[in-house]
Amino acid sequence: MMWRGPLLLRLAWRNVRRQARRSALTAAAMVVGLALLVMSRSIADGAHDEWIAAGVRLGSGHLAVQAPDFRTRHAIEQHLSADDRAAVEAVLADSAVAPHLAAVAPRLEITALASAPAAAVPVAVIGVDPAREPAFSEMDQRVVEGRYLEPGDHLQAFVGVELATRLRLRLGDRLVLTASGPDGTISDQLVRVVGTFRTAIPEVDQGLIHIPLPTAQAWLGVDGVTTIAVLLDRSWDTDRWVARLRHALASRADRVVVLSWRAASPELDAAVRMDDYGDYVFHGILFVIIALAIVNTVLMSVLYRTREFGVIRALGLRRRDTAMLVMIEGLILTGISGLVGLLLGLAVTWGFFHDGLDLTALMGDQMTAAGAVIDPVFVPQFRVIQLVQSAVSVIIIGIVASLYPAWRATRIDMAEAMKFEA
Repeated sequence: MMWRGPLLLRLAWRNVRRQARRSALTAAAMVVGLALLVMSRSIADGAHDEWIAAGVRLGSGHLAVQAPDFRTRHAIEQHLSADDRAAVEAVLADSAVAPHLAAVAPRLEITALASAPAAAVPVAVIGVDPAREPAFSEMDQRVVEGRYLEPGDHLQAFVGVELATRLRLRLGDRLVLTASGPDGTISDQLVRVVGTFRTAIPEVDQGLIHIPLPTAQAWLGVDGVTTIAVLLDRSWDTDRWVARLRHALASRADRVVVLSWRAASPELDAAVRMDDYGDYVFHGILFVIIALAIVNTVLMSVLYRTREFGVIRALGLRRRDTAMLVMIEGLILTGISGLVGLLLGLAVTWGFFHDGLDLTALMGDQMTAAGAVIDPVFVPQFRVIQLVQSAVSVIIIGIVASLYPAWRATRIDMAEAMKFEA
């Protein structure tokens, strides 16, 4: 028998056009639903990227290159040697890698006791490269008084404003940092406050100090670093770059590990995942709305065309051809509506929010979540994979939503249908 595909396609298209009002109402529901899906996903992706970027800037980056046990033990003896550091930075400076990196910051992180005449408190001290750290953490933009560290500084310290208040420190005041070196020897380091900062995260403002990396190395007798923090130009590429750097550093796998921000910052990862689940629920509701619109239109079309189905069955169409006809009608509606919805979603999102969705009135100038300071202006991000996933999802919904009406069409008895009064 001849393949009836072209005939079924013509019949399906005719039926969609003949029921123009019903088709238009269904298409409108699908168009609006998909446009909202594109808008919400693009804005959510932009918000997540901003959230992740803010979190990793205050943490150890999208990628953290460390000694194998440093993350669990956080001990100074678990550091990268000067040779390992040079090997890692050579890989990061490669012409195939460097263009994809936003910043690279070597760090020496230790827990110490900060002492001043007024008090002594435990703090996190990070030895940083003053020339490279501002591009990574943007701490130079959070100055309250004084300035950030500069190349050539030696005994200067940049401290949180709450810590300075607690220790009653002002610019130029001295404080003593006490910590244990790799061999267990307790060492002191005298530094002067050159500036104070505020991040709006209490635990950071109350317990973080930046000092020059050479000063930290000389103080503790370490020639390497504990972390090489890497900031990528795109956060969603993290897993790919983790795998690539691990492969490049495979010969040093016993001394060097590459961690993604999800492994290095589990609190941030958990918060982002929880927010993702909320997005999934919202997107699921939109998908249900689209599916119900398709089911309603296609099923009503079947119920009101009982006599028509009887006639085409009498003319030679089989049950499965009838089912295929209904499926094609659903797919035509879905395909056209999906294309229009994608274009409308892109146009509306870009037209109204290309400079970002400003939630300052609701969130204030900034908000904190999971150890990150988030800018209340969310710039949408359009990714090809996101649009493809949305389009494929709508097509799948169109197929699934047409299954029951198609099955219902095959249950129509030809003899009874011929008696049916349209």
